[in-house]
Amino acid sequence: MCKDCGCSITDHHYEEHHHHHHHEHKNDKKVIEVIQNILDKNDKQAHSNRKHFEENGVFCINLMSSPGSGKTSLLEATIEALKDKLKIGVIEGDLETNNDTIRIKEKGAKSYQITTGQACHLDAFMVHEGIHNLGIEDLDLVFIENVGNLVCPAAYDVGSHMNVVLFSTTEGEDKPVKYPVMFKSADLVIITKTDLLQYLDFDIQKAKNYVKEVNPRADIITLSSKTKENLDKWLKYLEFKLEMFRSSLA
Repeated sequence: MCKDCGCSITDHHYEEHHHHHHHEHKNDKKVIEVIQNILDKNDKQAHSNRKHFEENGVFCINLMSSPGSGKTSLLEATIEALKDKLKIGVIEGDLETNNDTIRIKEKGAKSYQITTGQACHLDAFMVHEGIHNLGIEDLDLVFIENVGNLVCPAAYDVGSHMNVVLFSTTEGEDKPVKYPVMFKSADLVIITKTDLLQYLDFDIQKAKNYVKEVNPRADIITLSSKTKENLDKWLKYLEFKLEMFRSSLA
């Protein structure tokens, strides 16, 4: 796990904690101070990123989920459907490989890959690098496909205008209550891979109820990127949000 987001901080073993009580609490305090300092710097850079997007009239969406929930598949279907209407770019985040960037470029969109090594999330500084390497001046929409992880990305403002969290029917309907911090950060939750429902013991209504329990303000869409079921709802949602964004700039 990464060194700066706090994901490696866990409760100490009871006996170790008992024998080194004062020392460990001092260390924990220092770690918390370091994390707060990192987040403060990150938030300032995120504000700068958002301003840069707005100066270029670009609406930015941060896509977050666990690995394999269908972020890249959703982006492929979105780019294919909107390529004649909107110019789309994608900043890709993965620990290694540029596989997703290759897939996005094959669909005709601009893409820039960020390989994080051991970091389990993108931060605002990485996205700043992506902005300048992607070249956003001629774009309408930029997606940030965050590293597959349902914990750490939620802590980092990357400068987007909207957070979208995906979880698939293969993951179980209780994901929102198991990972509440991530789902609390969502403006929109997309339940993906609905084409597999016939093979799974997954209750859509329970899943929606869990989302609302954690985050009553979140919008919810269910869809399949493979069969395109309800994809039109996602596309209309995107176009509506982009229109609102442009109106706010005007």
